[in-house]
Amino acid sequence: MSETTRLLIDRWKQDPNGTYQSWFLWPERLKNFRSIRRGIGQVIKEIDEGNFGNVYQGSSLQTVVASIAEQRQIFKGADHAFLWKPKLRIPDIYEDRDNQRAFGRLLHACDCCTKEADVLQAIRTLEAKGIKGLGPAAANLLYFIHPTIVVPFNTAIVKGYNALTGAAVKLGRWDHYLAMRQGLIEFNQRHRDLLSNDLGAVAGFMFDLGMERYPLPPAEGDAKATDAWAKDLAAVREETTAFAKQLDKNRVFDEGHTEVQGWLRDLGLSLGFSVWIASNDQSRPYGGGRLADGCLTVLPPALQSEGADAVRLIDVIWLERESGAVVAAFEVEHTTSIYSGIVRLLDLALSGGAAQRHHLFLVAPDEREADVRQQVLRPAFSQVRELNIRYLPYGELRQHREAIARFGAGIKPVEAIARMF
Repeated sequence: MSETTRLLIDRWKQDPNGTYQSWFLWPERLKNFRSIRRGIGQVIKEIDEGNFGNVYQGSSLQTVVASIAEQRQIFKGADHAFLWKPKLRIPDIYEDRDNQRAFGRLLHACDCCTKEADVLQAIRTLEAKGIKGLGPAAANLLYFIHPTIVVPFNTAIVKGYNALTGAAVKLGRWDHYLAMRQGLIEFNQRHRDLLSNDLGAVAGFMFDLGMERYPLPPAEGDAKATDAWAKDLAAVREETTAFAKQLDKNRVFDEGHTEVQGWLRDLGLSLGFSVWIASNDQSRPYGGGRLADGCLTVLPPALQSEGADAVRLIDVIWLERESGAVVAAFEVEHTTSIYSGIVRLLDLALSGGAAQRHHLFLVAPDEREADVRQQVLRPAFSQVRELNIRYLPYGELRQHREAIARFGAGIKPVEAIARMF
């Protein structure tokens, strides 16, 4: 099946609607790693200090899992496994303090270690506890800590793996997950030149097979069946109605996000500030050139500290031209996880150790105001609220940006159109 499998992988990578193009190469996927890992650290801290509580709603765990679930279709429903089901009393990490600590130890061990053997030992230690309702879905958390060691896990990934390999992996069992993980690592090594060291790629391939987006290759040696399969594969439409609509929607979202970054870039330059554009967005086309035209190419030395990787990914930063001091930072949350943007702003505020009183803005469509407020008012973000973060609606920015650029001075006109929480 090797040659036909390689043909299938190559076809999958070229499909604009496949998970490789729409999720694995999606810039926001990489931007979310640090924020999700930081959220996991908050869960660990609260469990260790006994402040986690006994409910899922409003908890730090809900915040970080919801951020994972927002990552395109592959992680849709990732939060279901952690939702408290009172009649079944699962997952049993809310009412049983000992189980809760065991869950926290898993996260802490994986967050601190770097070796595969240590990650597997932490998983097996949790498995031995037999915590009711807490199965391999937790691997989705661990993936964002160790993407080269841990494979994401959900129904479609298991279905795709079983269909391609003839395995019989079952949901909800850690031993089955670990066996599938080993099989996927071996599969990934055989096709390493087509896939990635990041196991999200091979998981995405299995996910799309499980979603039945492509016909499976026939058994090796059946030339007639292989020829028929190759024709079927070539005939697979690149855009089914549902996926085409989603692709167009994502494209509009990306363009809208870039446009708002462009507004903020031009406004900052007009007000006399130096401007930084997120490092992974700098080459985006905008206004007949690149989004980063006229902007800084490197951050000032003062921002080259712990958390600098996250700061470089903040959508737009305004700085004083002479001193290089940060004046304002803007996270544009067109459709992506508001949680991740909040964490990046927090990283900036804490980049010098103690919290710095920068002007911090979450920029989002008018219709997302309720979402923004809901996230900022979560208990997990009490520290962010102390930094006077503001919500800047698209509508206000669209209406007033030209007048501010023409007649304004400093940051006060922007604060005037923003809203406090």
